[in-house]
Amino acid sequence: MTGYEITEIGGLDQWRDHFGGFAPARSRDGRRVVDHELAMQYIGLTANALEPGEQAGYWHTHSEVEELYVFLEGRGQMGLDDDLVEVGPGSVVRVGQGVWRTWRAHPESPGQLRWLCIRAGAEVLPEVPSDSTRAERPMPWSAPEG
Repeated sequence: MTGYEITEIGGLDQWRDHFGGFAPARSRDGRRVVDHELAMQYIGLTANALEPGEQAGYWHTHSEVEELYVFLEGRGQMGLDDDLVEVGPGSVVRVGQGVWRTWRAHPESPGQLRWLCIRAGAEVLPEVPSDSTRAERPMPWSAPEG
């Protein structure tokens, strides 16, 4: 076994075609829980797509998990505790533990609201990774000099 895995989630325009979720009763079109497909231990990732006007339909919060929402296409809104925040391509929203959250694709969105949600657990990450090692190795796409 190797220390890496690869899966294909398709282009943004294919995300809506996937039916999934964290549990069968809570699954829906346009949700792919990528960390259920790969042996991820410390981070989680979902790929999401909502049609204009579609919403999560629930609020939730986490006591240990921090989430990072990276919006790629469409227009939408997030409810964050008592605030309503507009989101769209390039919006990145960090949501800490204990913050209530929900979201929707704006009814007038020019297309599907598409985003990645990255989840991480209760370990604090160092500002600069302290466990990295660098080595002088030839780049794999470079032809050997001869």
